[in-house]
Amino acid sequence: MNRNTIKTLQHKKETQHPIVVLTCYDASFAWLAEQAGVDVLLVGDSLGMVVQGHETTVPVTLDDMVYHTVNVVRKSRQALVIADMPFMSYATPEQAVRHAARLMQAGGAQMVKLEGGAVLVPTVQHLTGRGIPVCAHLGLLPQSIHQLGGYQVQARAAAAAEQLLHEAQQLQAAGAQLLVLECVPQALAAQVSCTLDIPVIGIGAGPDTDGQVLVLYDVIGISVNTIPRFAHNFLVETDSVAEAIAAYASAVRERRFPTAQHAF
Repeated sequence: MNRNTIKTLQHKKETQHPIVVLTCYDASFAWLAEQAGVDVLLVGDSLGMVVQGHETTVPVTLDDMVYHTVNVVRKSRQALVIADMPFMSYATPEQAVRHAARLMQAGGAQMVKLEGGAVLVPTVQHLTGRGIPVCAHLGLLPQSIHQLGGYQVQARAAAAAEQLLHEAQQLQAAGAQLLVLECVPQALAAQVSCTLDIPVIGIGAGPDTDGQVLVLYDVIGISVNTIPRFAHNFLVETDSVAEAIAAYASAVRERRFPTAQHAF
């Protein structure tokens, strides 16, 4: 079975087939996600909170990300594997290339994800110009939580929404081939998805994006903290973890998740 590529995801956007993304941090869950046909596995720096027990994602290191990415790649055969670049690992374009190369060579990732807008345009150009696929990330930026002052919905005001859309277009023009939108109003997410040529994956962004991502631990109801409003515990409706992951994948593909109650 061939592994999904960015072309696979692009085709899904063009044919309006929702893309199923799930965070993953180890081999066992990667195998279960494969059985459910999850399209993309995101080795998220959210592991800092759900696996390591930190209050934020900031303490996560590049070594942590390489270790967990390797474990996920070992048991995935079809899913595209994306690795988060952790806090301050891409402060300059040169640093970003060096660290992204390590995530791909030592970790086995097929794409890296960076959080940020216009300030990262030169970095995205630097990476993609050297053959490193990039997933951008706008809206709520967990690595900037101390600057933001909390986990809150972003870009509610008209000016902020216009800026986010402009930054999304800039990142696409710089070479980003995928975009994650986190915790933004549903109407804005729909506008971004329609405007961009590249696939847009939402989390807390409503049902009108090209795909959805959730934190694995929220899907199976074992998050240490309260499950966010935009998430759903699929385990309560099923008999096993495997069935819960499969239920999530089916709900996204059939556009039964997210619903209005999960949107802003």
